[in-house]
Amino acid sequence: MEKMRCGWCEKDDLYRKYHDEEWGKPIYDDETIFEFLILESFQAGLSWYTILSKRENFRKAFDDFNYKKIAKYSDEKVEELMQNPGIIRNRLKVLATITNAQKFQEVQKEFGSFSNYIWGFVDGKPIDNTPQTLKDVPATTAISDALSKDLKKRGFKFMGSTVVYAHMQATGMVNDHVKGCFLRNYNL
Repeated sequence: MEKMRCGWCEKDDLYRKYHDEEWGKPIYDDETIFEFLILESFQAGLSWYTILSKRENFRKAFDDFNYKKIAKYSDEKVEELMQNPGIIRNRLKVLATITNAQKFQEVQKEFGSFSNYIWGFVDGKPIDNTPQTLKDVPATTAISDALSKDLKKRGFKFMGSTVVYAHMQATGMVNDHVKGCFLRNYNL
C-alpha cells in the first residue's frame, strides 16, 4: 500500500526520503540544529530542493557543519568556499555562516545549549498546527517572528522569519504534516 505524504515532497526520491526520515522530527542536539540553521540560511531566496541536492557538498565544504571550526574560518577559507561549485557561492551567506557559528557558541554559553535556547520558544515541545492541506501551512508565525527578531538582535545573519519558520518545521519544533500524511501523528 502506498504511503500518503505531504504533497510538497512528491517531486522525487530525494524529497521523499528527506520527508520520511527527517522533516518534522524533533531535534534536540546542537550539531544537527546548527546544520539545519546553516542550510536554511543558504536556502533564503532559493528552493529547498536546491539546498537538499547540494547537502553533501555543503557537509564536505563546511567541515561537517562543525561550528567550532567554522567560527574560526580565515579569509583564505572563505575564498576556497567561493570557488567551490558544489555549494551556493554567495559571499554574504558564506560570511554569515561564520558569524552564525560564532553567535551560536555565544548562545550555548548563555543557555547551556543552543537547543535549550531555541526550544524555549515553544516551551520545549512541538506545536501541532493540524494543517488540513498545504494551503493551511503558514510561511511565518508570531513565534518565528519573535525568534527571528531575537536571533537578529544576537547578531545572527540571514535569519528572517520565513527562514526561521522553515527551520522550526525541519527540526520538529512545529508539526506541519498535513492530514492524511503517514507521519501526521509522529510527534503527538
